[in-house]
Amino acid sequence: MEKVTAKKHLGQHFLKDESIAKDIADTLNLEGYDDVLEIGPGMGVLTKYLLEKPINTYVIEIDTESVTYLDENYPKLKDKIISKDFLKYNVNEIFEGKQFAIIGNFPYNISTQIVFRTLEYRDQIPEFAGMFQKEVAQRICEKKGTKAYGILSVLAQAFYDAEYLFTVDENVFIPPPKVKSGVLRLRRKKDYSLPCGEKLFFTVVKTAFQQRRKTLRNSLKTLNLSDSLREDKVFDLRPEQLSVEQFIELTQKIEADGV
Repeated sequence: MEKVTAKKHLGQHFLKDESIAKDIADTLNLEGYDDVLEIGPGMGVLTKYLLEKPINTYVIEIDTESVTYLDENYPKLKDKIISKDFLKYNVNEIFEGKQFAIIGNFPYNISTQIVFRTLEYRDQIPEFAGMFQKEVAQRICEKKGTKAYGILSVLAQAFYDAEYLFTVDENVFIPPPKVKSGVLRLRRKKDYSLPCGEKLFFTVVKTAFQQRRKTLRNSLKTLNLSDSLREDKVFDLRPEQLSVEQFIELTQKIEADGV
């Protein structure tokens, strides 16, 4: 079969540098799980290195042309190619509640949604690694006090240790994207349960950053907090000035306030 044509509407940029593909595959430590799910394998440049590892490799691919290519060129993937949209697919049809890792050279247009989806499945995903648009990868790993620090940073780092690994130039893709890429790794924390309501924590973080230039006293108005709580000094701060731990403490205070 001919090689797969990159499709703009799917955000496809096929990695052509084998050494980078191997480096990405090697980011996984393979501890605590027997299965790995690669999202958007395209023509399998990363897949071939995953298949060399002592682990069960599954791939999920929305592009039917790629699915046909993988089926014809990677016999080791027999019965492990999922022709679905990861953002809509119930992964437990395959993993049935088991632990698994996620990896991929993610399409830029859905990469943040992949992170949010991973957070939904955090009880089953101890490790996550992949390539993003560089700015997005940096944002996920960013610490407090910068413009890049935001919702993705706080939510990902609440449950995972985030590490920016390396930058990838545009010219190693077909077609080349207009921006550089970055590879990161998330490793789930040993104790990743939060000492506060997790649903409220998500609400507080997202609401705070929706108006990131305002102080928390203004940006969290919609939560109908008591006047006494709003006197707390933390409400003088803007969301980018709070660490993950401070967001947890803030959520605890709001819980105690009766929200």
